[in-house]
Amino acid sequence: MKIWTRMTRSMTGAMMALACACTAPAWAADPFPTKAVQVVIPFQPGDTDNLLRPFVDRMGEFLGQPVVLNYKPGAGGAVGAGQVASSRPDGYTLVGTSQGSIVVVPLANKDVKYSTDSFAPVAALAEGGMLLVVQSSSPWKSMKELIEYSRKNPNAINYTTSGAMGITHLLAEIFSKEAQLRWTHIPTQGSGPAITQLLGGHVNMSSTALAPALAHIKSGTLRPLAVFGDTRLRALPDVPTLRELGYNFASPVYYGISAPKGTPREVVDALYNAARKAVEKYGAQITDSLNVFGAETKLLGPDEYAQYLKSQQQIFGAEIKTMAP
Repeated sequence: MKIWTRMTRSMTGAMMALACACTAPAWAADPFPTKAVQVVIPFQPGDTDNLLRPFVDRMGEFLGQPVVLNYKPGAGGAVGAGQVASSRPDGYTLVGTSQGSIVVVPLANKDVKYSTDSFAPVAALAEGGMLLVVQSSSPWKSMKELIEYSRKNPNAINYTTSGAMGITHLLAEIFSKEAQLRWTHIPTQGSGPAITQLLGGHVNMSSTALAPALAHIKSGTLRPLAVFGDTRLRALPDVPTLRELGYNFASPVYYGISAPKGTPREVVDALYNAARKAVEKYGAQITDSLNVFGAETKLLGPDEYAQYLKSQQQIFGAEIKTMAP
């Protein structure tokens, strides 16, 4: 009788263990990762990828699996970000972008089927500068001079951006409202065309990311007036922030990686730790790579990065509501 009882208990325990194994998620069977991790870049090569590649290329060393970039451009980043949002939440498909694709696009475009809450933030990795620039031959030597001219001549200043309702557009609109200025927006199809319009003398100013403007600033054909971030840019130490000039608005632009919502926290932590270790070991090399594009390392963990994205929702959401037709 005792033998039968022990056998029954053994069989019951085995069946329960088998049941638990069958109901456990597939990705819990083996330590993460067991295959390559892809980071979807929702833009064409030559922009966002330049700021993320120095980190992504080195994360594989600490994950034990390669981390590769996969380009899925379209609709201002909505195509690639949307694919990641609907991907299996197992940590093998991430999106690499600024707040543009995962904050601004879903706020500005009602047809987009995802929101910022569709993602599990993993890490902010780099800070890319955003600024206001004019031609070096323009009469405005400082932001103060441009503001004074704008107030005396409403709507006389026109400016380009990389596109309507994008980050560069919204940053300029938010600031102009705080400063009580009236500018005319001339949208283009990308940061390159926006700078080309300015260089050609077709507009007075451009609200732009630093990367496409940096070479022209260094060559002396463009003059930076002010940056939108919290602190001065290392690449342009003499250019003040708008906050230094007495305005409250500041919105740093961070580039990072996010997973689909529902990704297990231990997987998110494993990805973040790989990025952190890459920065700890290869910080100097990463800095050198970013400096080429006027960017800097900005490492934030999952919780800090989530708080940053939430703050961006509030800033840009309020502005988009005022601009809605």
